Amino acid sequence: MASAVAGVIKEIEELAEYRRYGRVSGILGMTVEVAGLQEALSIGDWCHLESRSGARIVAEAIGFRGGKALLQPFGALDGIGLGSKVEMARAEPAIHPSRAWLGRIVNALGEPLDGKGPLPRGTERCRLRQPAPPAHARQRVGEKLDLGVRAINAFLTCCRGQRMGIFAGSGVGKSVLLSMLARYTSAEVNVVGLIGERGREVQEWITDELGPEGLAHSVVVVATSDEPPLMRRQAALLTLTLAEYFRDQGSDVLCLMDSVTRYAMALREIGLSAGEPPAAKGYTPSVFSELPKLLERAGPGVQGSGTVTGLFTVLVEGDDQNEPIADAVRGILDGHIVLDRRIAERGRYPAIDVLKSVSRTLPGCNEDWQNGLLVRGRELLSTYENMAELIRIGAYKAGSDAKVDEAIHYNAGLEAFLSQDKAEQSALSESYGRLATLLNMPGGETADAAS
Repeated sequence: MASAVAGVIKEIEELAEYRRYGRVSGILGMTVEVAGLQEALSIGDWCHLESRSGARIVAEAIGFRGGKALLQPFGALDGIGLGSKVEMARAEPAIHPSRAWLGRIVNALGEPLDGKGPLPRGTERCRLRQPAPPAHARQRVGEKLDLGVRAINAFLTCCRGQRMGIFAGSGVGKSVLLSMLARYTSAEVNVVGLIGERGREVQEWITDELGPEGLAHSVVVVATSDEPPLMRRQAALLTLTLAEYFRDQGSDVLCLMDSVTRYAMALREIGLSAGEPPAAKGYTPSVFSELPKLLERAGPGVQGSGTVTGLFTVLVEGDDQNEPIADAVRGILDGHIVLDRRIAERGRYPAIDVLKSVSRTLPGCNEDWQNGLLVRGRELLSTYENMAELIRIGAYKAGSDAKVDEAIHYNAGLEAFLSQDKAEQSALSESYGRLATLLNMPGGETADAAS
């Protein structure tokens, strides 16, 4: 009760003593020029545009030019014209989440999309733009996190509080992989951000891929591709804000975002509208400063709080793993999982290229026998990959090289190990035990005992 009263008092204290108004003086594309508020507004402040019909459209200050404020709306500009009234919002943008949000689907403004009625209002006020916890105060990453996907559990082990990228071209199976992670993870809470997603696929993914069991301990934030860039950017900020809220409640959170690339595209549109110069592939300089601010918010919290384990998809254009956003994100995160189109084309899902993927908590999070398994498995996969073309066309003669013969012998088993149906769950200990049995190495018994 006391916390609720304190929350109300804080809201009252943040109310402005008086209201400020301006007028629309120009519109170009989705950018609105406003006169009369330039002295009061700061970057990131919200305003309400009043249309001819009386409807109010939320907009955000993104810059200043020629003594006027530049705003971008969170919705369509229908009914907005020269002279339309603009009211400055009375409080800093924030949300009031609670654990009752689990199982719900919301938009970028924290409004319900699932038809289940209004969202319960929590007592804690969470700002959408928060700095990451101080580096010196953060805990270290925790123990291993069971993600339920065999290839990741064994070869790319993820720890609680780690941040990894899933790099893939379109149509290679990243959405199905995300749904498997959300359903089978041992984390207490999932926060899923669908940023710039196709509107047709949202309901299909939530109903068919995530399913009721996955949704029950998840909050899903949705901003479709047809929404304004501010909504797509805001959805990413809201996703991290919700993850931080549950982390600060002491929960271990799995934060899934699809995709960081579409978030960067939204930032590019906003930056270009504000007059920023384009840089690499048209991305503005602010994109590369905003990416670490977002991604660094995931990770371990301060002492006494939970963790946010982040898995962020990166949509690589033209399957180019070195395009600007992929390159920038890879340098920020604690590992990367590469989905390869050639692997998907030969029918192995999830199409994870183990040899091109890295988890930066390895080998420190493993026991010696587990690291021995990974080294042996990678060696066999690498040897086969180097000779794959010659083997497929029949140019390699059995007996020419003992190591290649060994790689050929184990290849079918390793391919079966890395393949997993989306309805199948594979526990962490089971993954190591199965790999040890496959490679005829000690350790399977130890894993069986642990399970």
